[in-house]
Amino acid sequence: MPQSFSRRDFVIKVASVSSVLAAGFALSSCGSGTEEPVFLYGVASGDPLTDRVILWTHAQFPSISDAVILRYEVAEDNTFTTIVSSGTVTASADTGYTAKADATGLSAGKAYFYRFTSGKTISPVGQTRTLPTNASQLRMAVLSCSNYPAGFFNVYAEVAKSDCDIALHLGDYIYEYAANGYASERSVQLNRQSVPMNEILTLDDYRKRHAQYKSDIDSKNLHARMPMIAVWDDHETANDAYKDGAENHDPAKEGSWVARRAAGLQAYHEWMPIRTGSDRAKIYRSFNWGNLVNLHMLDTRLIGRDQQVDIVALSGMAGDAKRAEAVATFSSPTRQLLGAEQLAWLQGQMASSTATWTVLGQQVLMARMEFPASVLAALNTSDTSPAAQAAGLKTITEYLTAKATAAQAPQLLTDAQKALLNTTLNPKLGYNLDAWDGYVVARETLLATAAQLGKKLISLAGDTHNAWHSDLTLMGLANPAMAGVKVGQEFATSSVSSPGLEAYLATLPPTQIKAIFEGVVDDLNWMDASLRGYLKMSFTSAEAKGEWVFVSTIDSRSYTATLGHTAIMKA
Repeated sequence: MPQSFSRRDFVIKVASVSSVLAAGFALSSCGSGTEEPVFLYGVASGDPLTDRVILWTHAQFPSISDAVILRYEVAEDNTFTTIVSSGTVTASADTGYTAKADATGLSAGKAYFYRFTSGKTISPVGQTRTLPTNASQLRMAVLSCSNYPAGFFNVYAEVAKSDCDIALHLGDYIYEYAANGYASERSVQLNRQSVPMNEILTLDDYRKRHAQYKSDIDSKNLHARMPMIAVWDDHETANDAYKDGAENHDPAKEGSWVARRAAGLQAYHEWMPIRTGSDRAKIYRSFNWGNLVNLHMLDTRLIGRDQQVDIVALSGMAGDAKRAEAVATFSSPTRQLLGAEQLAWLQGQMASSTATWTVLGQQVLMARMEFPASVLAALNTSDTSPAAQAAGLKTITEYLTAKATAAQAPQLLTDAQKALLNTTLNPKLGYNLDAWDGYVVARETLLATAAQLGKKLISLAGDTHNAWHSDLTLMGLANPAMAGVKVGQEFATSSVSSPGLEAYLATLPPTQIKAIFEGVVDDLNWMDASLRGYLKMSFTSAEAKGEWVFVSTIDSRSYTATLGHTAIMKA
């Protein structure tokens, strides 16, 4: 711990010195009529490979719109006496004054320092590292759902102090809502109101929102401390997005979805340390830590996802006709989440890898979070009266009692209890059809591939704002004999700041929410229903260990951190 503190302190001190130098040089150059650029949003690195890494910054002149020519430098030492890679990049209006360099010629498995310079101005210094050709261990911090108006990014601060080698951000790096929108109740009090004030729609809007998030001190420190591998989820464009639209996009009022999506993706590639190819929409990619970990970063949101099925229609509450239509869509063998092209790519990557661990870095829960229809109805949050709460808890208790009786003394089951456990009379359904539970055939195909290849599979997920540890099991859709076969495990992180189930089920204490989910959901091993934090994943050839680290508050920059839970998967 003292070592990680010193590294963080070094980055902060160098950044401060650089800022002072920049200000001083800018003042001294006024007499000559020249103007020096400023680095308002720090530096970042990402997408490391064995011989290269993406470097990022933002640089702009204070009062003129000219492009800024930057020199990047990568060194083995913090004094930059041994520079091993350098070159020039340009920050201009065309990229919102962001600049990225793919710094090549680096050695595998090595830590480096980097910076940008322009004239006499020096950016803050960052630390990064390349991927090894051989690895005995890997420590990664898994992050998701960082909502600026919801609270401070204390989780970022904690990761920056950790001994993790790399950060994974699984999406919702920004949120698109207006300043008075989702999770903004304390934004004025915390001085964290969204910029711009409106819901973001245009390229300029998305750029300004990214800039605000990058202005956060804990965000800057985290990015300067370690490389990040990131993928988007829905809020980088709009809530509950899919390939052809989004729940939070009304074409009649907000214009073309294609245009909005393109603006969101362009801003994302400009402001994130991600390797950008010829097609900005294609971000699925793999990273290898020798023969230890094969990490596949997936896009479960935009490139191949079919529209979500409405749970009200699927449950029959909207009438038989809509239910029949929803069931047909839900169970279609061609229904996609990844899309055919991405799935074929992933299957090829999995087949060719010899790594001990196959890890999926993706957005939404893959595990089966299934509830019987009776319990789903009981958890309806539209009626929060005391009578409704009592009736709901009674229904849940009856189901849990029946389930416990079946496990311990099945001969004592009553006819009513047997009916509750009969999946024909009381069918099970995933509570969140925006997750893999809404794409059951696609999930079964992926898991069956992993099982056939004999992979030690781990899914990393975010999106829900709560922490989860579950088994990944087959449903037996193609082969009923395979139903319940365990393929791997899912380790899902809580959010950086977005509120979770404890906000949606506000009438229930978090301990009760936890008891309900852990009692009802068969594949769920553990969950937390109230805390913000991150997931630290540690890999060796013998085991994969998940440690859920939580912060005490996001309402103040003064906080404490605790280890909330540990789970281990043996190789």
